[in-house]
Amino acid sequence: MSLRRYLAAFRTSRGIFASTIVVALGGLALLAPVMFPQGYDVQTEFSLQGPDIAHPFGTDELGRDIFVRSLFGLRTDFTIIVIAVPISMVVGTALGLLGAINKLAGTIVQRILDVILGFPGMVLGICIALVLGPGFPALVTAISIAGLPAFGRLARAALVEQMGREYVVAARTLGVGKGTILIRHILPNAADVILVQGAIFVVHAIFIETALSIVGLGIQPPEPSLGALLNVGTRYINQAPTFIVGPTIVLILLALAFSLLADALNDTVNRK
Repeated sequence: MSLRRYLAAFRTSRGIFASTIVVALGGLALLAPVMFPQGYDVQTEFSLQGPDIAHPFGTDELGRDIFVRSLFGLRTDFTIIVIAVPISMVVGTALGLLGAINKLAGTIVQRILDVILGFPGMVLGICIALVLGPGFPALVTAISIAGLPAFGRLARAALVEQMGREYVVAARTLGVGKGTILIRHILPNAADVILVQGAIFVVHAIFIETALSIVGLGIQPPEPSLGALLNVGTRYINQAPTFIVGPTIVLILLALAFSLLADALNDTVNRK
């Protein structure tokens, strides 16, 4: 039944529009090495040129095709999302539900999550990048940690709500183990809000990657990402004003798609 409700979100107008964009962008990112086997670092003498038929997004300071680099950058962003967001969801939910096993441990974890919540994603990412060094591992770590408070709080709220329900009290009275109650009753009731939050957090993850890469603490050259392209583009905004237009459009489309997808899921699975 839950699966049917989730799939119903993709049949709404927003769900169809969002999933179409995600599938299109994901397909382009996945097929980028096939479409452009020469890679993303091919340099030419035509530097800082505007958009034309051969280079839809123009060229960068080294004559590299910005459209090609945007697709490979999109591939990098999708990789970060696919790794970091599920880690944050699973770990955050597990920490939030820890109170079902041990109340003291659950309380301590919530205080730790409150401390993490006090750090904006950008500040947290800078701190982690300074420790681990700029690059892919720092981005994945920063995004994974930044999402823990949201998922942990939602799981904790579901735990507190469900523990007072009659069927949970009856199960405890009959001697049903805490693990069984957690898996059968509490976790399924937390799944809907966790899933919606996951779609919302993808947007935050995208902007964390972009922000850190723009300040030089994210993906390092010559490897591209949407944030890294914007970082370089801002340096040449006077010589080539269209440099950042292409990567910005791709970034906006990606964020818009996941925002609409989150709205569609929220309206469908959390409908009263």
